[in-house]
Formats: sequence, C-alpha cells, structure tokens
Amino acid sequence: MRAVILAGGKGTRLRPYTTVLPKPLVPVGDRPILELIIRQLARCGFTSVDLSVGHLGELVRAYLTETDAAPAEVELRYFWEDEPMGTAGALRLIDPPEEQFLVMNGDILTTLDYAELMSFHRRQGGALTIATHKKDVSLELGVIEGGDGIVADYIEKPTLHYRVSMGIYIYTQAALEHVPDGKFDFPDLVLALLAAGERVTTFEFDGPWFDIGTVDEHERAVAAFSQDPERFEPS
Repeated sequence: MRAVILAGGKGTRLRPYTTVLPKPLVPVGDRPILELIIRQLARCGFTSVDLSVGHLGELVRAYLTETDAAPAEVELRYFWEDEPMGTAGALRLIDPPEEQFLVMNGDILTTLDYAELMSFHRRQGGALTIATHKKDVSLELGVIEGGDGIVADYIEKPTLHYRVSMGIYIYTQAALEHVPDGKFDFPDLVLALLAAGERVTTFEFDGPWFDIGTVDEHERAVAAFSQDPERFEPS
C-alpha cells in the first residue's frame, strides 16, 4: 500500500518550535511526529511513502536518511514544493498512482488503524474518503432562536456537535483527476467532486486524535503520549 505525507508547511502557529525545525520534526516523546507516523504506517502494511516537502525539507530528508527512523521495508520518496501548492495541489507532484492511496498531514498523532481505513474505502467504492472525528464546540453565550423579532426559544450556553476532518484521506485516481495544476486546497477538491456527482464518503473515528499545528494542541498530544506511549508507538 502507498501513502503520501504532506510535510511542506511552515508551521507558523507552532512557533517557537518551528523557528529552527520543520513542523514534521517537532518531537512527541523522544521521536519526531513524522517518525511516529511512518512507523505506524509500516505497522499497517504500507511499504511506499511519498513525502511532499518544502520549508526546511532538507532537514526532513537528512533526518530520515541518516537515522533508522523509517523501517527498512518502507521505501521513501521525496517531492519538492518550490512554492506552496495547497493541501491538494501538492499531489500533482507525485508519480500517478495505479490504485487508491492514503494522504495525510505530517503533524497528526492518532491511533487510527490506517489499514482499516483503506479497507473501508474499498468497500464503499467512492472517489474519496475522509477520516472524521467528533468535535464538540461550547458557546459561552445564550443563543436565541426565532425570527421577525419573535423569540421561539432560548438556549443557555449550548454545546454544538460536528464531524470534522482529521487530515487523513483515501484518494482514488478519479479524485486526483479533479486536482488542477497549481495551488489547490482540499476543501475545493471536495466541492469539485460533489459538483461532478462523485461519491465522497466518511470514516468515523473517535479514538485519540491530535493535530499538533498549535502549541496548545502539541502540549495536549505530548501529555497523552506520555501517559500511554505504547498506545501510539509501534513496538
């Protein structure tokens, strides 16, 4: 199986860590998050990993080349974004895949089973599958419902429930065909697929998931990892 890791962002929200390190090399425990991801993918049966790199990409390649971070059975390939191409546009740089492939951001800590996600996608038969997570948003205000100046209901400090993208996807060639040359972001791809009548499916996962794009979220991820590292780190 094949995976693509998007590892080219500058990580400005994660400063000061990313002042000298590319975001995928920011540590969780005693390993960079990117190393944890690659080892998790290997454990799930992925043998080919493409890395889309840009900002400080040479440090990413040097680390993976000069250490034993990547298991021997995993082939690593690098694709360079000379200019930011967006969260979908960067996929135009990779060699065209012959079958479905996983795409994920290079800053995610989770226990999601990537092989299970691939199997789900095959059963659903869509052009694209999005891994989702439940997110609760609490409002610290009273919400008034109604219209035309008339109050129909008053809800004090409600909690709203959403399914949000985890930054992990399964693409097919059909989905990739809707990615134009140049900069193009993932939300635009989803809308393009829906407009074309393509099937887009969701895989619901509510286990541990952290997007370490901010300092606060990184601290939460480190705390969760420290409490139970074996849950996240392949042996």
